[in-house]
Amino acid sequence: MPTAYPELDKIAISVQSHKLLKILLKENPILEEIMRNARNQTEALVGVRNWVKNELIKNSEANSFYHREISGRDAFEKLSWHDFAAIRILDYIDNAGREFDDQNLRGEKAVSNPIVLIWLGVVYGTGGAKPAFFEDMLNLFRQFSGKNTNAVPSESQVIEWMERWSHGHDPRIIKLREENRERIIKVLIEKMDTGEMKSARFVLKSGLSEEQKFLQVLDWWNDYRFHLSFAIRTPDLLNEMLGDSLDPDTMKVLYSAEKKGIPFFVNPYYLSLLHVRVPYFAIGADLAIRYYVVYSQQLVDEYNHIVAWEKEDLVEPGKPNAAGWLLPSHHNIHRRYPEVAILIPDTMGRACGGLCASCQRMYDFQSGHLNFSLDKLKPKETWDVRLRKLLDYFEKDSKLRDILITGGDALMSSDHSLEKILDQVYEMALRKKETNKGLPDGEKLAEMLRIRLGSRLPVYLPQRITPELTQILKNFKTKAAKIGFKQFFIQTHFESPMEVTPESRHAVKQLISAGWTVTNQMVFTAAASRRGHSSKLRKVLNEIGVLNYYTFSVKGYMENNFNFATNERAVQEQMEEKVIGQISEEHYDEVRNFPEQAEQLDTILNDFMRKTKKPFLGTDRNVLNLPGVGKSLSFRTIGITRYGRRILEFDYDATRSHSPALQHMDKVIIIESKSLSEYLNQLEEIGEDKDDYTSIWGYSMGETEARVPLYDYPVYDYELTDKFTNMGTE
Repeated sequence: MPTAYPELDKIAISVQSHKLLKILLKENPILEEIMRNARNQTEALVGVRNWVKNELIKNSEANSFYHREISGRDAFEKLSWHDFAAIRILDYIDNAGREFDDQNLRGEKAVSNPIVLIWLGVVYGTGGAKPAFFEDMLNLFRQFSGKNTNAVPSESQVIEWMERWSHGHDPRIIKLREENRERIIKVLIEKMDTGEMKSARFVLKSGLSEEQKFLQVLDWWNDYRFHLSFAIRTPDLLNEMLGDSLDPDTMKVLYSAEKKGIPFFVNPYYLSLLHVRVPYFAIGADLAIRYYVVYSQQLVDEYNHIVAWEKEDLVEPGKPNAAGWLLPSHHNIHRRYPEVAILIPDTMGRACGGLCASCQRMYDFQSGHLNFSLDKLKPKETWDVRLRKLLDYFEKDSKLRDILITGGDALMSSDHSLEKILDQVYEMALRKKETNKGLPDGEKLAEMLRIRLGSRLPVYLPQRITPELTQILKNFKTKAAKIGFKQFFIQTHFESPMEVTPESRHAVKQLISAGWTVTNQMVFTAAASRRGHSSKLRKVLNEIGVLNYYTFSVKGYMENNFNFATNERAVQEQMEEKVIGQISEEHYDEVRNFPEQAEQLDTILNDFMRKTKKPFLGTDRNVLNLPGVGKSLSFRTIGITRYGRRILEFDYDATRSHSPALQHMDKVIIIESKSLSEYLNQLEEIGEDKDDYTSIWGYSMGETEARVPLYDYPVYDYELTDKFTNMGTE
């Protein structure tokens, strides 16, 4: 079988690649014999296939899993470490020579043929495979031979990793942040005095002493509008606010980002969470936050070349989206699943309290569709009419029962705008309920059961959670519960235990006092993926009454390379760390009722953890948000590039309902933007011991976890129609 790009076959491998190849052959004499006796590429592939298949058939269930005759979480968990390796080698051979569009390399073709690359290296010293490729192959065959085994860390080891990470309500951290706040306030006063920063609302009166100015700004610090008015928008001001602590290389990247047109927007409160005087007891603890503020060279290089990750971002008016749904507006309504659709208001809710470096909407920033010109985001006079038409979509749809209001950020909308949106949602749900009264069983529509507000402001700008906002949320719940709404969620996004500050804790307390359940969606960035970091975050969130909902792998291509933690690490974290917080089925009925007790959820969660002796509750699912298909961690590694970057074939999450259009979709192919070697080297650079992560090499498959029942939809007491509405024909 000749390779698709024979010119690559002629590229000599490096000295380091030769060394790794030599070790590979020495440790695997059967492999060496096959490679040296193979007269061509086909014989090399057939020889390895026969060898590995003879091993796999010794386990009939593993063989059935390989042939996709069985699947699912139960079958996945029965596979041995040896089975994982055998299936991956056979998947590599089954997909040998396949070409893939590699969006990490701006659409260049990537070819996977790892066994042939080994053969070329053995016979000719060519093939162009990099050391990262051979390191992956070495670990693969060590796993297959039994030289590498998977010793799952003990609970005490996981807890030891967790204890490395500080949290934001540690008195020592609070003291450091008070110093940061004082420094930032002094810079702000200087900029206000010189007129470099100004606001019509927040003006220092003439004649004030320096102490009076400081006390005035300190008072304004508790007003979220102050932080939005004085957000940092340039690299120089960012560095000045951080006490000129950014190194020249970082500043060079930030200047390049500014020149490229990448927006800067970080509010003073959130900036005060970054270390300037690094404490001995929390070295590196703020990196997950810092890397949200400070851009990477990869992002700068790729900006203006970023392609849309979500196929839903490429909707043509009048045509169904990637999941087959017809939408009234792709600008305001996003939909993937039958039960839920996203509403993005034409208000300040299109903005955020800050810009995250790995934002999934960076494609839109690049296109000029999003910005931080907040004054331009005030609702137009036509918005009320438009909102009614958008909500008609929910009212008349046969399956929609869940509305997620996000953006941007739902809580960036003013109290007045948000209250109007909630009132309209209530009226829509009431009309849908009235319509159902005239329909017989079997023809009834799905009535509204759940409302969610997506917001990072409890983290980014907790001052936004005011008594007035809390009362609006409480009032809505009181009346909406009477017409059938059962679940009221605030979906927020804590990234690090260092973000769980006294301010954010108070904000969460306010939200749950309004009867809304606060859930967290963490993005599993490289810094956040360090051993024990996610588990520590889960623990401190549970302690303040927050439920963990999703742990998302970073999506996007090379622009997010720096923040990307491989999907193999997501599986490793799920199987080796989060598992100590797994809730047994005997407690499912109790857990299912958590949202009905939202007002006391902080107390309930702490009592439940004590009773079950759990350090945290693993109620989240580790997933990647896939283009078109949805959230899943069901994948097989079917290829690997000569750079050592793995090629994953994802399937949909079989544990939940999907659009009927899914049956016509192909599986989703993802080429990871970094090799495992690169990822582990990056962890080492930020202080981790690579030996703690050795088993990562063996996680070449994943299966999506079942949802914990507290996230299930309540059941109806009537029979729904089985007909789908708003489905396209394409």
